[in-house]
Amino acid sequence: MLDLIIFRILFVILLALCAWFLRPFQLEPAFASSMGILIGAAIILFELRLKQISLKRLIGAAIGSILGILGAYLVSMVLRQAITDSTTTIPFLQIATLLLMGYVGLVLGATKGDLLNLSALGGIVGGENAQKGSSFKILDTSVIIDGRIADVLETGFLDGVMVIPQFVLRELQMVADSSDSLKRNRGRRGLDVLQRIQKMPNLQIQIVEDDFPNVKEVDLKLIELAKMYACKIVTNDFNLNKVAQLHGVLVLNINELANAMRPVVLPGELMRVFILKEGKENTQGVAYLDDGTMVVVDNARKMISKTIDIAVTSVLQTTAGKMIFGRFDDRIHAVYDNKGNAREAALSHEAAARA
Repeated sequence: MLDLIIFRILFVILLALCAWFLRPFQLEPAFASSMGILIGAAIILFELRLKQISLKRLIGAAIGSILGILGAYLVSMVLRQAITDSTTTIPFLQIATLLLMGYVGLVLGATKGDLLNLSALGGIVGGENAQKGSSFKILDTSVIIDGRIADVLETGFLDGVMVIPQFVLRELQMVADSSDSLKRNRGRRGLDVLQRIQKMPNLQIQIVEDDFPNVKEVDLKLIELAKMYACKIVTNDFNLNKVAQLHGVLVLNINELANAMRPVVLPGELMRVFILKEGKENTQGVAYLDDGTMVVVDNARKMISKTIDIAVTSVLQTTAGKMIFGRFDDRIHAVYDNKGNAREAALSHEAAARA
């Protein structure tokens, strides 16, 4: 990256020196060199913009420009034959036609370039998708708003290029501009997460312009984009996860990663939990671990708002998360006071009810 910056600076300096010595349009050396610096800066800005445009749009823009220039040339021949009484009108009309048709061809070609099928060309052009598929990962709106993806990226567990489609940015902007305060705060949080990700020095972010006008739903657009580039989608949307699997698209689910990182408990182990509320059954109490895992405890209904030891009886793993089932026995398990000191474990049911 540093070498590329040095080359750009040298390019601008050389262009300024050429303008200083050659003096185009008979300008003074100072003005000529200033013009060279401006032209060099404009070229570098144009080069930076080109890096963000997909290959399809570049090819479409090139084809459109060539066709526009050819059309302008044919029109200029007709004008030269039709108008013979003016020496200044014809050159003006020719230049105006060239600019008009060149511009229209460039814009239309870039717009319709998304319809090109580069994989049919084979070779280097056809292999663009394979190269992207090996390193690209598409971020959807839900995972950006969630925010945990920034922490995962900081650890370096995800490598390659993080792709953010333009239609995802539009959806995020619509959420941030919503009249609903809750949605507006979620959208602004997502924009803050994007800024945090962009500032990570060892991470490459790429915004792609590829869109699918015939597809209205953003989730289906993400799937089509992932199929086009043969890459994975990073999300925490359960529905998108299922639909993508039906389409054969690989998904990296942040929720599944969080579930996999939760501590492992085995049946028979002792746990210390705080009984927060009643369970569905008459004798059940419910507790939560620090990571949000629900713990359903039998015989703990009378221990609400108390910290107790329990024995794990089973663990249920689902796509939505993990649930732990345990049992409290007041004859062998300790009950703790507010200061964390253990009271006698051998309490009878009547003593536990009075506590």
